[in-house]
Parts: sequence; C-alpha cells; structure tokens
Amino acid sequence: MDRSGVVEGPGSAEPPDHGENPRSETSATATATRGDEFRFRLYTAFVLAVGVLGAVSVAQWRPFEGSVHLWWIGPLLAVSFLAAEQLGVNVDVRSGISWTISFTEIPLVIGFFVAPFEVVLAAHVVAGVTTLLARRVTGRVLYNAGAFLIEVTSAFAVAGVVAAALGQPGGMPWPAALAGTLAAPLASTILAMAAVRVLRRRMQIGTVVRLAARILVVGFVNASAGLTGYLVIEGTPGAWPIVVAVSIGLVALYWAYSDLLREQRDMEALFDVSLMVARSDHQVAAQPAGKAGELETGLDLDEWHSIAERIKDQLAAGRVVLRLRLEPDEPMHVLVVGGELPDEQLRPDDPLLRLPGANVRHFRLTDGNVAVRAALGARGAQEALVVPLRSGNQLLGLVEAHDRLSRWRGFGKYDVQLLGTMASHLATALDNRRLLATLRHDAYHDPLTGLLNRPGFRQIAAEPLAERTGDSCALSQANPHVGAVVLRVDLDLYSTVSDALGYAWADRMVVAAGRRIRDVLGPEVPLARLEGASFAALLLDRTADETHAVAERVRAEASDPYPVEKLSVEANAMVGYACTNVLGDDGDPPDVDALLQRADVAVRATRGGEEVRGYVPSMGQIFLRRFQLVTQFRQALEDGQVSVHYQPKVSLPDKNVVGVEALVRWVHPEFGRVNPDEFVPAVEATGLVGALTSFVLDQALDRVRRWLDEGLEMSVAVNLSVRSLADEDFAEQVADALARHGVPARLLTFEITESAVMADPQRALPILGELHDLGIELAVDDFGTGYSSLAYLRRLPVDQVKIDKSFVFGMSTDLGDLAVVRSIVELGHSLGLSVVAEGVEDDSSRDQLEAMGCDVAQGYLISRPLAEDRLEAWLLARTARSAGNRDETVLTLLT
Repeated sequence: MDRSGVVEGPGSAEPPDHGENPRSETSATATATRGDEFRFRLYTAFVLAVGVLGAVSVAQWRPFEGSVHLWWIGPLLAVSFLAAEQLGVNVDVRSGISWTISFTEIPLVIGFFVAPFEVVLAAHVVAGVTTLLARRVTGRVLYNAGAFLIEVTSAFAVAGVVAAALGQPGGMPWPAALAGTLAAPLASTILAMAAVRVLRRRMQIGTVVRLAARILVVGFVNASAGLTGYLVIEGTPGAWPIVVAVSIGLVALYWAYSDLLREQRDMEALFDVSLMVARSDHQVAAQPAGKAGELETGLDLDEWHSIAERIKDQLAAGRVVLRLRLEPDEPMHVLVVGGELPDEQLRPDDPLLRLPGANVRHFRLTDGNVAVRAALGARGAQEALVVPLRSGNQLLGLVEAHDRLSRWRGFGKYDVQLLGTMASHLATALDNRRLLATLRHDAYHDPLTGLLNRPGFRQIAAEPLAERTGDSCALSQANPHVGAVVLRVDLDLYSTVSDALGYAWADRMVVAAGRRIRDVLGPEVPLARLEGASFAALLLDRTADETHAVAERVRAEASDPYPVEKLSVEANAMVGYACTNVLGDDGDPPDVDALLQRADVAVRATRGGEEVRGYVPSMGQIFLRRFQLVTQFRQALEDGQVSVHYQPKVSLPDKNVVGVEALVRWVHPEFGRVNPDEFVPAVEATGLVGALTSFVLDQALDRVRRWLDEGLEMSVAVNLSVRSLADEDFAEQVADALARHGVPARLLTFEITESAVMADPQRALPILGELHDLGIELAVDDFGTGYSSLAYLRRLPVDQVKIDKSFVFGMSTDLGDLAVVRSIVELGHSLGLSVVAEGVEDDSSRDQLEAMGCDVAQGYLISRPLAEDRLEAWLLARTARSAGNRDETVLTLLT
C-alpha cells in the first residue's frame, strides 16, 4: 500500500534511524539524539498498544469464520503481501522521509472477500516483519508491527462501518472493501507524520498535503485494480490473462512514474546543493574576517555539514564522508555525517584516496581487488561511491558515500550520475573558496614577510580589543593587567640599506627582523608589518611590567647586527606601546587605530634617547601641538604672527658691524612664543619650508634695501633648508627676489649645514654652484659637527665657515674645544675662506678668537636677536657712524 516513511520501513511508515550520530564529536548533538530516541520509544509503545487494542476490538466485533480453504489461503495471502512489498517503488522525500508506492492494496482488497480479519492481519504482519528482518532493519520492528496492526485494523473497521451503512452488516460489498483498503494507507500516513513530529523533523504543510493526495490516488488506483481483477476472475475465470496483462501494465506504469519522480527528486537535490553552496560562498565573501583561522584558511566545516546531510539523504546512504582542503600541501579536513567511522587510521596508499581523474567510482566489498576490500574494511563499509574533487590537476578533496540503506540493491547508475553532478558543483565551490582564501590572504597579509598587514592587523585585533574594553582595564591591586597592548617596533635601517645596497638587501633584512620578533613573541601573538621596517604586535592580558619586559626583549633582539654579504649592519630598534587602560579624550577606550597611532607617538618619543617607551597622554599633547603648529603656519604668515629678528655680526678686530643673520620668530595666539627649534623642523617635514624661506628672504632683502637707501651697506644671512637645495628652480627664484628688491647679490649670504648638503650631494652641489655664480656668498653653518667636513669642504663653492657655538662655548675652559676652534680658523684661512664664530658670549672668548685671527664674531656678547624696530634702536645706541674707504657709511660697535 502507499505509505509515507523512510525506506527502512517497507512494511509501514518508519522514521529515520536516529541511532546514527551525524557528528559524534559534538556532545550537544549526541544529547539531542538520545532525547529523540527516548521520545520515539514512547511513541512506539503507544503505536503498538493502539494496534493491539484495535485488533482485539475488531476481532470481537467481527467473529472468526473458519473454512477448510484457509490452510492455503492464509499462506498465499502472506506470499502475496510479501511479493507486493518487494515490487514496491520507493521515492525519497526531503528530510529523510520516503514515499513507498507498493501494491499491498491489491492482496488487502482481495483479502476482504476470501479470508477473515485474523488471517489477513496475520498474513500482513508476517510479510511486513519478514521483509524488515530480511533487510536487516531491526531497530524499528516493534514500531512497524504496531503500524501493521493499525493499518489492517483500520481497514476492516472502516469496511465494517461502510457495509453497515449500506445495509449489509454481515457481508462485504465492494464499496466497503474499497473504502477499507483506502483507510490503510491513510492510517500509515498519519502515523508517519506523527513520527516525523516526534523526531522533530520538519516538513512543510504543502509537502504533507501533496504526499497524502498522492497516497490516496495511488491507493485508489491499486485497490480499484485489485477489486476489478478479483470481480472479473470471480465472474469469468477465463479472463485471468487479461487481468494479468493489465496488472503488468500497471506495474510498468508505476515504474515509469517512479523514474519521473526520481528525476524530479534528483533535480531538487541538485538544486538544493547548488543553492547551499552559492549561499555559503556569498556569506563567506560578504562577512569580514575577524579571527586568525578565517584569515588563514577560509574553510569552515560547519558550512559543509548541511551539504553532506543533503547528499546523505538523497543517496539514502548510511554515511557520507567529506575530505576537504584548499591547498594541495594541506592535510585533509574530515567531515562525517551518519554512522561513525572506525578508529582505524587509513593507510597513506589507500586506493580510495589516490583516485585519478574526477569521475565517480563504485566499489564493493565483493570486488576482487584486495586493496579495495582492505580500504572498505578500514571504513567499515560494504560498498562506497567515491569521487575526487579537483581544481585542474590539484586534488582538493573527496566525497565518499557508504552503504546505501533500505534497498535490496546497492547504489545504482542514477546515484552515480547524481553524485558526479553534485561533486562537480562542490569542486567548483572548493575552487572558489580557495580563490577567496587566496584573495583574503593577500588582502590581509604582507607579501614580503607573510605577516599580517595593517588591514589584517586591524581585523585580527578588533574582536579581542572589544572583549577587553568591555571590562574595566584600570590598573589596580585586584586587576594588574593592562588589557590589550599594541606594540610597535621601528628599525632605522630600511632606507639606509636600500640606498646603499638596493631594495633587495633591505627586504631581506626586514624579513629577518620579522622572524626575530616572531621568535620573541611566539606564534600565537598577532604580528604585522605596517610599512617599511615598522612592525606591530598585539599583546593580551599582560601586566605593565610584563609588557615593558617583552618590549625590551623585542628591542634587544631586533637591534642585533644583521649580516649583509660580508658586512655586519648595525640596527637600532625603537619600541613604543599603548594600552587600552589609557582612555581617550572622550572617555571611551581606544580602538585599534587609536592604539596604533598612540604606539607610533610613543616610538617617536623614543628618539630622545630612551629606546622603549609606553604611551602617556602628555605625548599625545606634544604631537597634537606640533600638528596644530603645522596646520596653522601658513595662516600665521598671512596674519603677521611670524616675524624676522636680526642678530648683528661684527668684524674682528675693528668691531665694525658687517651684517646680520635673519632668524624667524613666531608669537602664537594660544601658545605664545614658539621656539624655532620646535616649529621649523615640523614645517620643514611637511613641505611648507618653501613658504617660510620665501617669507624670510623677502623680509631680509627689504631690510637690506632700506639700509642701502640710508647709505648703509650691510649683508644679511638667511638659513637654507635641505628642501630648498633639492628645488631646481630655487636659484632662479632667488635671482628674481634680488632683482625685485634691487639688492646686490654680494649682500646676501645663505647659510647651509653639512647635513643638508650630504642628504643629496648630487642635487645640492649644482644648485649651490648656481647661487655662487649669482654672486651670493655661501657659508657652511655649524662647521665641525658633520661627518664629512674635510672631504667636501674643497668641493663646496663656499665663502665662509661658521664655527659651531658648541665649540665656542667651551673654548675658555676646554683645551680640546680651543684646539678645534684654532684648527678650523687655520683651515678656513688656508682655503681662502672667511671664518665666523657664533655663540660668543664673553669677552674672553672674543679676545681668544681675535688672537687666532677669526674674521667675524656673533653672539649674545654683541647682541641678542632683535626685532626690526629694536635693531634700529640698537644700531643708534651701540654703534658709531663713520665714512669708509669707499665713502660708504660704516657702523662701529661702541665698547
């Protein structure tokens, strides 16, 4: 008869065998399985009790009528029921439920006319139980026996009621037999749906309605055919060949119909698998990676569990095993759905794992190949469908389906075709997942070192930072941890090595530095290369002392010399770190970007000498002030906040004022007087130094022009930045400024430092030559502090050297400084250069310089840097005017 259930129960409706553990490693799933099994046992007891009580009631209602023919009618009915079960057509429905198109309605409807209730009941139960035992489905015998009892009992009960309604309570009219026969599959369907509910399986209402309708239609057709055949043969015994022919045609029609249903079922299963794969790929591609495993592999077995379940249900397999990986050199990740795999380890030369091509292979334990039998034995399987999943020539995985259930036969050609099509979709999905993993790895990792990059570090650090900033991270006796710490390491070797030896060697040193830091921190600590030779690491749950100790070890290891060819390159590592327990200005804990910025601030704070620093809020205020100065500087030029002060220079020994040095000053409306040592380097680093140089040059030349108008011929010295010496148009701009103000070039002096020239001598020397050709005097500022003074002094087109004030300060008390000053004076004169000494603050130093033959003195002994109006007052008060040799006005310092 037509009934709903899984194929394990051909004699009745039977739910899936939940004795199998889909994922034995999950304790929650095992607990749920035990709960389902307990509920189903209670349900089985209920069904069996109802069946027994119903059978007793119907037997008492319809008394037994014996016959001499029952000795052969009973066995013949049992054989007929058994044959009808074996000729049945099983069509699987979703969620492990199947629809069995059997022909048990035919012997049942005939049984109404040829045998009493007890004989038909016994024949049906014996045939059903025998079929279950033959198919080795022993776990549900009691449930199925109860279902058999309810089917036949309900059939005879309905038939009796209908017969009584037709006025023949003691007979069996054919409408009563037809109605009773339809009651049996309907009762089976109700039991099966109840079993699905007990086992907490889900079926849509539409699926239930369609299934019930099909069962009633097919049951009606079978019952009608059996009833018609019986009545025809009873009335015309010679017509039995026609009845047999019609029966054969009906069976053929059902088989054709089952093929159509199977194809529909396979198409639905293929669609389901394709949709699951597409949704999984979309979800993985859409969601951001937040864990290390997600950044590294991109393979989550949980996503494949539902796919394996669908394949198992569709193939009616006892077990489905997915072996997956994304790269050929990775180990296989094993996912088992269904019965547990034996604990026996598979051999490396297992033939089922080394299949060529991408076709489905069908292996049976009866095959003659010894290796195949051993492989199946290791899996505890009688037969297996195995298909490799490949991307090109690379093996990405395998799909194994073991032991088809609830069929007399094993896996067939349709199963092979279906699994092959599914496998092609899975192989494409794995290939896409591998591509996605590659793209994600490349997006979140540094290609040179293989470490995380900045986006990858941000992704990895986001979750642990959120977890720890949710709790109080304040330092205390009870909670000494600082929460999360971002550690930044900067090495000052990358640009130096790349300039000297090329980027290849610099890259090798960066890789070596990354390995050293990794060795100190360990493999579990997230480590990233941010840029150049800068690294960042995330430390969790460390105390302040532990954090500083780790930072010290990292600095020490990263600062060890690096072997480069036959050289040993010294490296200086600077380490700064920032903790989440230091809240932001808004009172909220800092995020990963804020911690990286704070760690960078701490690194820059180490350049004062201390090589490991932890971030404190005052550091941020310093750099915030610097940022404000830089961003407000251009507006400050326009608003008149920036001015030029002048410091006089006098010749020795006649004490004539021969010129001034132009020095920039800034009175900020919020910060007050800002030291030039604070804002000039910041302005120079941001590219605004050109505007500063132009401003100072214009102010200085304007002052010289007014002196010339007064008859005074005094020069002005302006400091040059390294960026100016890199500007090819700078000499032309200076020439335009001289022409615009009408100042002779000899009255302008540019002071340059040795470091500015040495930053890029190939570009600086031609520009200096152009300036010298204009007639501008060039002076080497801070002479004696550079590392190549003597080597480049002869090549530089300079006219003066300025002795650095650090030597002049100590000249009166330090014989070494005195010797250096004397040597510079003698060297300058031997090269035909004038010598200027800056930092002259006492008479003793001036007298010593005068005795050495120094040409010009500059310092606080003469005057501090003065604003323009105060300089004019100083000139009037401290100098005497006289006529020079060329009728020019000469200013002589009064003593």
